[in-house]
Amino acid sequence: MPIVTIVGAGVIGISWARLFAGAGWEVRVSDPRPDLEQALQGIDAAAVADLAEALRDADFVQENGPERMELKRTLLNAAAEHAKGDAILASSTSSLLPSALSEGNPAADRILVGHPFNPPELMPLVEIVPSPATSPEVVERAYAVYESLGRQPVRLKQEIRGFVGNRLQKVFAEQASYLVQQGIIEPGELDTLVRNSLGLRWATIGPFESRHLGGGPGGIRHLAANVGSQMNFENGMPDPALNEKVFESVEAAYGTGVDSYRELAERRDRRTRAILAALKEADEQED
Repeated sequence: MPIVTIVGAGVIGISWARLFAGAGWEVRVSDPRPDLEQALQGIDAAAVADLAEALRDADFVQENGPERMELKRTLLNAAAEHAKGDAILASSTSSLLPSALSEGNPAADRILVGHPFNPPELMPLVEIVPSPATSPEVVERAYAVYESLGRQPVRLKQEIRGFVGNRLQKVFAEQASYLVQQGIIEPGELDTLVRNSLGLRWATIGPFESRHLGGGPGGIRHLAANVGSQMNFENGMPDPALNEKVFESVEAAYGTGVDSYRELAERRDRRTRAILAALKEADEQED
């Protein structure tokens, strides 16, 4: 049975632990939090407070520490020292470059980013981001591991801050905040708009395929020459000084606190599972 060590037991780490355990891996989770065993209740995973012990003989390491460079370097250095000599060392970082994370690490050729979308046990995507030092063979092995977990890995050709998913998300979030700041739309209405247009469309096809279809038989070239030719306006940028207005509007729409978070997360997960199940059924009917 292969061994995975999950370093960091926050929301992402615990979700990874549940995913690996469900796929038949021996799962060890290490985190200094005092309630670690309680946090892992219901998951077939061992809580191991001592990091070196948790890493010993691990075949795969998924690091999920706080988004602080020096801390992540420390954790990956420990993984290089104590895990198996050919273990894949993956970080769940949302934006840090793998070349920076692996700087000075003797196992730099085995370090890469395996960036999930939250929660990884539910969202299929894993962005695999190598550094220039990462071995291509390690990239392929990581791809095979994530695919065996039922995820949809995507390999980036080279590293870039924020990777691809978060760079797209950043641009979208900035424009959404700008529109709210300008008094053009409220957060709840913007979410309704996205759910019933772009979100629904992009759940079935991606933006490039969508643009290609939008041009009819003429494809993306026809779209660019017609509708696209009028998309020549400038997108405004949000003013950080007005962020409080956005925060207050979002909190008024969706509430705050533990109970509100739990209710929203359960609804999100329920709806996401329903969409994934429907897409799977549709794909099976095509086959």
